[in-house]
Amino acid sequence: MPLVPSVGDQVHRRGNIITGTMARVMMLLTGWRFEGALPNLNKFVIIVAPHTSNWDFPTGVMAMFALGIRGTFLGKDTLFEPPFGFFFRWLGGVPVDRKSSHNVVEQTIAYFDQRERMILALSPEGTRKKMERWRTGFYWVAVGAKVPIVPVAFDFPRRRFILHPPQVMTGTLDTDIAHLRSFFSASQARRPDLY
Repeated sequence: MPLVPSVGDQVHRRGNIITGTMARVMMLLTGWRFEGALPNLNKFVIIVAPHTSNWDFPTGVMAMFALGIRGTFLGKDTLFEPPFGFFFRWLGGVPVDRKSSHNVVEQTIAYFDQRERMILALSPEGTRKKMERWRTGFYWVAVGAKVPIVPVAFDFPRRRFILHPPQVMTGTLDTDIAHLRSFFSASQARRPDLY
């Protein structure tokens, strides 16, 4: 199994030899590997689960730089305040005011429409707390932007990033969400009791 799979020429890229090498060294030191491959597409949504720990974000950043991809993520607006706000924007973050009535789904669909290449990466749970139901904003973004969803499981016990094939949504919410949930299990979580 290769440490990092090759990434196609259509995928939105970022980084350089320094950031890529640093991320791959971190993967070697921490024992993480990839299973599967990213689709060679210019636009898609990545959903990452299970999300149960503060370690999920830095682990995801390591994976992003190791692959050399440019991911966009939505984060609560307080993350983007000084002194570290510039850092989260540099990583690809877009602030979201959760208290606002602005339609984040429509805004995110517009981001996809305005760009030639875009990867939106987020957790369907939206929180580290145990959730009976996933939030569905990511789903409606994918349907509205007409892009597939790529499930990526963070398997902490095996130290694997499992890249599943792209899934095209049918527009039938409950059926599609049940299908997407089948790619993840509590046994993969850093904190299984929270998934």
